[in-house]
Amino acid sequence: MKKMIVIWLSSLLLAACSSSVTDPEMVGTYPEIYPDYIGVTIPVNIAPMDFDLPGDNYDRVDVLVKGCEGKEIHVKGKDILFPENEWHRLLAANEGDSIVVTVSIQQNGKWKQFRPFPMFVSPYRMDYGVVYRKIAPGYEVYSKMGIYERDLSSFTERPLIENTLVPGMCLNCHSFNRTNPDFLSIHFRGSHGATLMQVNGKNELLNTKTDSTLSACVYPYWHPTGKYIAYSVNNTRQGFHAVKDERIEVLDFESDVLVYKPDTHELLLSPLLQKKESFETFPAFSPDGRTLYFCSAESKEIPAHYKDIRYNLCKIAFDPDNGMFGEKIDTLVNAEKMKKSISFPRPSYDGKYLMFTLSDYGNFSIWHKEADLWILDLRDGSLRELKEVNSVDTESFHNWSANSHWFVFSSRRDDGLYTRLYFACIDDKGRISKPFMLPQEHPFSYYDNLIYSYNVPDFVNRPIELEHKSLGERLLSSERVNVNVR
Repeated sequence: MKKMIVIWLSSLLLAACSSSVTDPEMVGTYPEIYPDYIGVTIPVNIAPMDFDLPGDNYDRVDVLVKGCEGKEIHVKGKDILFPENEWHRLLAANEGDSIVVTVSIQQNGKWKQFRPFPMFVSPYRMDYGVVYRKIAPGYEVYSKMGIYERDLSSFTERPLIENTLVPGMCLNCHSFNRTNPDFLSIHFRGSHGATLMQVNGKNELLNTKTDSTLSACVYPYWHPTGKYIAYSVNNTRQGFHAVKDERIEVLDFESDVLVYKPDTHELLLSPLLQKKESFETFPAFSPDGRTLYFCSAESKEIPAHYKDIRYNLCKIAFDPDNGMFGEKIDTLVNAEKMKKSISFPRPSYDGKYLMFTLSDYGNFSIWHKEADLWILDLRDGSLRELKEVNSVDTESFHNWSANSHWFVFSSRRDDGLYTRLYFACIDDKGRISKPFMLPQEHPFSYYDNLIYSYNVPDFVNRPIELEHKSLGERLLSSERVNVNVR
């Protein structure tokens, strides 16, 4: 902390002489920048944190970024774009410490210099990239959508699959095994529906609907060994609210949880996870692979009582040696008693925490304005809201980095309509940093012009290998492998 303060004060003294700013009026407040990167914690391998100043009531902007080794980046002009190579050298030289950013603007020939602000450069690295779906923020029809891979150290984004590949196709529910893209599952919905299953570079298209299950496999989560993958099977329908602040609701009329074994094409069922009197959904394996977490709610008449459906966080034992389930279900968090509902449980890979979304009812929390992130400490059972990252609008789908020190989540805090991706750090003592938005070049114009929401983000530790052209031809064909129930 002392070292950070010294750097900060040094930057205050040296900013004017290191830049073209002369005799500035010192302003005691931070500059208004977009996105808000003031005081954030960032990984050493993140892309340049370019930002914009709102409005155009200035002639020039001067930005000086300094670190502890005397290295600096100096940007002048109208656009605040940091050179990528210089940015990475500066972060590498200040890993585990801070950089300090001084912003000055020129108006009518006179300079104003704002209070410098820090960014802490975390010693915890982030994974190579993040994968997400981009989709229009309304689900009446399958408009253009795609699953994309973004290199987090640069601004490079590439499409993995877009629904222009097969007309009328909806693609969703992509999943990797603890950020390892060698294990990949993607569900395709529509007249050419299938589940893509890729294990160690080899893939096949599955028909996962059977006479013994409600539907094709939907929400996935890999077993850490890669020998199993859990799914929910759901009978879902969507509805549309007539009130201003509530738009879309997806309702589960029925849902169960099961496990698939790729090498034998078997679905493994448990009567405890197939009960008519309850809805089970959103499975997730523990890091040791011996527990299956899931959400469960008492079944009620739908749509008449859809606002009374509230999901608890539950668990059941799982034996990876023989694929057998335990004989009882335990409730970890009784959200129903809180008059709340849990969705998207995600355990950290180090086994310390389990993060989930908490909303007022149901499980389609991405359209619930009140939805927030909460965290359960698996070591002592304590539970708390993540006030450090929550906003007055929707916080929803989230996933952990491989080292369990970063998490990505979607939020509508920017404009209340589109979900954007945010990242936050959690240190060894459980302290959580201020979140930052996914960096972009020219961020204000990029996000202002973007007509798609980010959806279902997940980290990957390297680029994904997937031949999309031949995949499209296969999806249009009759090639499908039928699964069977054990």
